[in-house]
Amino acid sequence: MKMWNHKIIYAIFSLGILFSCETTELDLAENPNQLPPGEASPDFYLNKVQEDFARLFDEESDEGLAIVASAVIRLSWMDTRQYLQAYSPSGFDIEWRTAYSSMLTDIYAMYPLAEEAELKKHVAMGKVFEAFTIVTLVDFFGEIPYSEALQGAENFNPAPDPGASVYQAALTLLDEAIILFQDEDYLADPEFDMYYNGNWENWEKLANSLKIKIYIQQRLVDDSAIDNINQIVSTGMYITDISEDFQFRWGRNIVNPDTRHPKYIDNYKSTGAESYMSNWLMNYMQSGKVGNAYSTFEKPDPRIRFYFYRQNPTTPGNGAPTNQQELTCSVEPAPQHYVDGGYTFCNLPNGYWGRDHGDDDGIPPDGNKRTTWGVYPAGGRFDDNTFEAVTISQGGGGAGITPIFLSSTVDFLLAEISYISGNTTEAKDHMLSGIAKSFTKVRSFGELDSSADLSLAGPESDDTAYMNEVGQLYDDATGNEKLNIIAKEFWVTLFGNGIDAYNFYRRTGAPLDLQPNLEPNPGGFIRSFLYPAAYANNNSNISQKPNVTTRVFWDNNPEEGFPIAN
Repeated sequence: MKMWNHKIIYAIFSLGILFSCETTELDLAENPNQLPPGEASPDFYLNKVQEDFARLFDEESDEGLAIVASAVIRLSWMDTRQYLQAYSPSGFDIEWRTAYSSMLTDIYAMYPLAEEAELKKHVAMGKVFEAFTIVTLVDFFGEIPYSEALQGAENFNPAPDPGASVYQAALTLLDEAIILFQDEDYLADPEFDMYYNGNWENWEKLANSLKIKIYIQQRLVDDSAIDNINQIVSTGMYITDISEDFQFRWGRNIVNPDTRHPKYIDNYKSTGAESYMSNWLMNYMQSGKVGNAYSTFEKPDPRIRFYFYRQNPTTPGNGAPTNQQELTCSVEPAPQHYVDGGYTFCNLPNGYWGRDHGDDDGIPPDGNKRTTWGVYPAGGRFDDNTFEAVTISQGGGGAGITPIFLSSTVDFLLAEISYISGNTTEAKDHMLSGIAKSFTKVRSFGELDSSADLSLAGPESDDTAYMNEVGQLYDDATGNEKLNIIAKEFWVTLFGNGIDAYNFYRRTGAPLDLQPNLEPNPGGFIRSFLYPAAYANNNSNISQKPNVTTRVFWDNNPEEGFPIAN
């Protein structure tokens, strides 16, 4: 059965959201796909699109595009030594169907209803979601069906469009959305706006910020990209403050429906945490040392207690005896390429219990000991040295966020532009601005865990000291070491959604000193993912890629030997 002429129906709840400064309630709403013909309204469609969009990025059980991107660039753990085998085509079927059979189908069904009813803001939001979705699919898979897609019986086998043309279509959609956001002559607002609560200026800023994202992603193949970015920046109409962050807020409800953050659902339960955290990221935030060439920080990154919750104060082989059953690598020698590069291996001090990049050892019974998601962004526990096994309803109860596109992200994108334009001082200013916004945002999540001793977060003067230290390291750095510092600090702010880090890595090759795969020869880095099986197996106009080294249209970096930290 061709997915293009048959709408996949999911029993997924649609959400209505009641916004406040601190909490969000998600209530069950009718699924427009299950209503009798003619009864579905633009609001029903838009409500479901908004939730589906969040789930496209952040699914349970380590699915979702954001967590996959995080894994390949060491913001979370990748469990395979060979890049070609890391993610199977069928592993992306859920995301592909969410994008095409659910989201885009619902958006296209909503457009004529909303246009006829003069519901211009519904249409504008739909265009933003459509643009963001198709650009993200290009970034992951390369050429995708677009101009011929979703035509039902008229075309069972839509041909893929070049990535560049999809990008141009997205820019057009965003320009059209901006006009509609500015239009004050419309019939009614959407019933629920789960992201900005009807603040159309913020939506316009988001649309412009997405244009910045698009231009910077294609800057290697578009000579006008930087001028286009500077033109947007000159207007001031883009995301500059954390109050304008584009994010989805989850709730605390456990059943009927379960509205908690997907990562909280996976990890805060009686059987213990499911996910492993990245040794590379925890090591960097704890010490700042990565490889032989870089100095350690005076103190840990103040965000580390918000990001990670330690269930145990030690790890086998580092503060506790080696234990093959609990941590196999604790009785193994470090690979020679780890020794040569001075990379952390297997275990970290102070109970930060995670895994190395590419560690494919079996899963031991360590669910109640491994370090897990903290209060940011998953709404878990703040780490106040209690060292208790996590269980249901602890900490923030899952009322965290999926960070999709943040003001700190925009700062780092502008830092990249300044750096490649030769203005390293301006690049530093943008970097420090992004770090400061991240500190402010992350600290605000401490109040979600009412039982925590937040004094262990340290005073805000620690934030200032950290930024001063990073700034000094940047000033002292020479050559590409400055870009390396920008990249690693960018990585830390992106915790919870690694898509922009994955794109940055393919554009710049930085950080240059990421922890390598445990396998000395893991194959070429994933420059794009294999097509989902639901697409490649059912469409006669597509052939599956032979490898994951196929580059997307905007990646003109060398085919081999790039990026360096494979």
